[in-house]
Amino acid sequence: MKKIYIISGERSGDLHASNLVLALKGFNPTLQFRGMGGSYSKEAGVDLAVDYSEVALMGFLEVLLGFRKVLNYLNRVKKDLLEFKPDALILVDYGGFNMKIAAFAKQNGIPVHYYIPPKVWAWNQKRALKLKQITDQIYSILPFEPEFFAKFGMEVHYVGNPLLDEIRKFKPHDFFFQKNELSYQPIIALLPGSRKQEIEAMLDRMIALVKEFPNAQFVIAGVESLPASVYKPAKKAGIKLVFNQTYDLLSHATAAVVTSGTATLETALFRVPQIAVYRTSSVSYQIAKRLIRVPFISLPNLIAGKEVVKELIQEDFSVENLRAELQRIFTDVVYKGTMLQGYDLIREKIGEESASERTARFILGKM
Repeated sequence: MKKIYIISGERSGDLHASNLVLALKGFNPTLQFRGMGGSYSKEAGVDLAVDYSEVALMGFLEVLLGFRKVLNYLNRVKKDLLEFKPDALILVDYGGFNMKIAAFAKQNGIPVHYYIPPKVWAWNQKRALKLKQITDQIYSILPFEPEFFAKFGMEVHYVGNPLLDEIRKFKPHDFFFQKNELSYQPIIALLPGSRKQEIEAMLDRMIALVKEFPNAQFVIAGVESLPASVYKPAKKAGIKLVFNQTYDLLSHATAAVVTSGTATLETALFRVPQIAVYRTSSVSYQIAKRLIRVPFISLPNLIAGKEVVKELIQEDFSVENLRAELQRIFTDVVYKGTMLQGYDLIREKIGEESASERTARFILGKM
């Protein structure tokens, strides 16, 4: 029986890891899985040595302050990896942690497959050379990455984007409004992120928008695994929360305010006009500003290679700017139409590949 160790470290990575596990099992039902992940991976049949929610950190400063905690989990995973003796290690996103695990696995003769590699093109591009040394195969979900990695003599497989796999599976709920006790006013979807620190940094400005748009209803895509206290200010402001219904929410939304990350691409694929936002601690931001080497931070803009959606970052992420951009989405037909044309370009660039199945075939072909 072949054994695979798989590691993901946050919600979207966990989702992609689970779909990859299911695809691998579809080709070979006898495979045994162990690793680190969350509820999606567990449901897909991964025996979890570590639940990623125990480790989750964000930002440079937060990671620095939580270094001992991260080190403890790194050591736990390394020890478990050696005891499990897998035929292959699959790393899914989660660059800082997984790069260290990749180096360790390589030293111990375990084949390393990296699905959704670290965004080394964004900052400290020489990390690509390190990635080349510590991996056997890399599978990319962003269409511009193979060309970037080729500069370093690396062959990287573009496998398509796994979000398309998820969206194809999605079937809208027939009674979404009734189920969640929503009115039939236009919906402004708020996607504040999937991590506690992220949401705490973003939510106050999103909440402040409510009184500015009395003819719309604001609905938050909540994360069930987080403590209820995170959303308390939103509930106090009368904002509705829906859990595990992000795609239903996006399929009914007129506009969205989205914390930069995977959700910005999901929103684009649902063709919802959006504002991409981000805020972190001032120390983390100052460090990032000096390191980042790309003109955009949101996935729609990075994939399109131009500004498709407005990005409001750090000081620009203000209630005044949010209000102005949302009003523009609601009233400027040309602006909205140009954004939707940009979404069409993104869809074209992504292609129609089934990322999970294609990656599974590549991995099994090397085992």
